[in-house]
Amino acid sequence: MAIHEPVHQSMAHVERRISDPPRSPRRRRWRTLGIDEGLMGVALLAGPANVIMQLALPGVGYGVMESRVESGRVDLHPIKRARTTFTYLAVATNGSDAQKDAFRRAVNRAHAQVYSTPDSKSPVAYNALDPELQLWVGACLYKGGVDIYRMFIGELEGEDADRHYREGMTLATTLQVPPKMWPADRAAFDRYWEESLAKVHIDDAVREYLFPIAANRIHGVKLPRRLQRLSDDFALLITTGFLPQRFRDEMRLPWDATRQRRFDRLIAVLSAVNRCLPRFVRQFPFNVLLYDLDRRIKKGRPLV
Repeated sequence: MAIHEPVHQSMAHVERRISDPPRSPRRRRWRTLGIDEGLMGVALLAGPANVIMQLALPGVGYGVMESRVESGRVDLHPIKRARTTFTYLAVATNGSDAQKDAFRRAVNRAHAQVYSTPDSKSPVAYNALDPELQLWVGACLYKGGVDIYRMFIGELEGEDADRHYREGMTLATTLQVPPKMWPADRAAFDRYWEESLAKVHIDDAVREYLFPIAANRIHGVKLPRRLQRLSDDFALLITTGFLPQRFRDEMRLPWDATRQRRFDRLIAVLSAVNRCLPRFVRQFPFNVLLYDLDRRIKKGRPLV
């Protein structure tokens, strides 16, 4: 590194603060982009990492792990759970008021069944309708979205960054989080994030629950040992690369400069390919999930 080169140039995107200034004028966009621009198919690669971040808060982790709503458990029904999460992202960022209301009611019915009881053996008290827990989930979704945006689209600055942040509030407020709970600005978000990291802890039980998710294993599917090892190694490279170091440490996932270079090369290739894709292909499946939601509403089918 040259002496005059800023230190932050070498920092991985996942370690950067939301309020950090753009790294380079070359990365700035010539046109205004909304938060929904970050809903790209390639962003699905960061899904397992974001689940880990969310469940790293004990109340969320145990709430999900001990959920009575088995149909929505990511360990038992990963594809269905993924569809629900991706639909939520599409609804929160680009859905109509009617779509948001319908999805909110469906999620609330499911969340109302998720709470700890005095006679339970859970080491953590939790309630899925707790706005503090939902704020953390929304914050993780927003933080992960900014990381994706920076990796695959470019830097945000000034009014664009502020507008993007205001739009990101819907990731939390689409459920029970009142707007006043969302940090006032990007600097306030960074303070909230740092304070929340002090509450993060993944114990052995949650870690064991999360590892198959980190490795992208599908419940009930067994691969030959060698193929499973190759699949795990590739999936863990991606998942760990999208995690800030704080969460890698909690998951006890190894990371070093060699792995970071491999991850960076992979992202560079994917980014180049992603830019060449037509917009419709680039934004699949998010661009069809709202149509699927309307179809489910009309037919009276479950939304979550």
